Amino acid sequence: MRVGYARVSTEDQKLDLQRDALTQAGVDACNIYEEHVSGVKTKRPELDHCLKALRPGDTLVVWKLDRLGRSVKELIAITERLEKNGVEFVSLRDNIDTTTAVGKVVFHILAAFAQFERDLVSERTKAGLKAARARGHRGGRKPKVTPAKLRIIKALKADPLMTMPEIAAQVRISPSAIYRALAADRVKEQAEHVKQLPDAAD
Repeated sequence: MRVGYARVSTEDQKLDLQRDALTQAGVDACNIYEEHVSGVKTKRPELDHCLKALRPGDTLVVWKLDRLGRSVKELIAITERLEKNGVEFVSLRDNIDTTTAVGKVVFHILAAFAQFERDLVSERTKAGLKAARARGHRGGRKPKVTPAKLRIIKALKADPLMTMPEIAAQVRISPSAIYRALAADRVKEQAEHVKQLPDAAD
């Protein structure tokens, strides 16, 4: 079965051109998933429904590649998912058809370039972290609760009338992050206290 996916960016744009192209390519009108949503939006419910409806042996047909993916990375992720599930892919304007030998070659070339890009990014990231460690820098995110903010939190917490949501609003940090910071601080204080205890062997 051939399944179509069509998308336009705004309500003012029409799907007629894509719909006609898909039906001429052998997609039944009842099997076309249509969406009015910008390509930058993270949620595309009709695309999700479309991908879930596809079964091994089906073919997903789109008018152009940019109707399906917002970036090469996302496009490759979707087409790899299709291949894994035994679903063929056709992009009418881009002359990509994985049901043909040439189309499969084009697809694998795109996938190879995408993997090459991922490897380069990974290599640069590892090299950057290694160089940073060599200069004495530690990786990871900066803590949300800085020592200065921790002192403010402790002062506010000493007020019995202050609730945790109120404290969180004051310092603009989530309650969960505050609880974690306070717990870590207690562990640190206990460790320092143990260090100050006289050695039992003395």
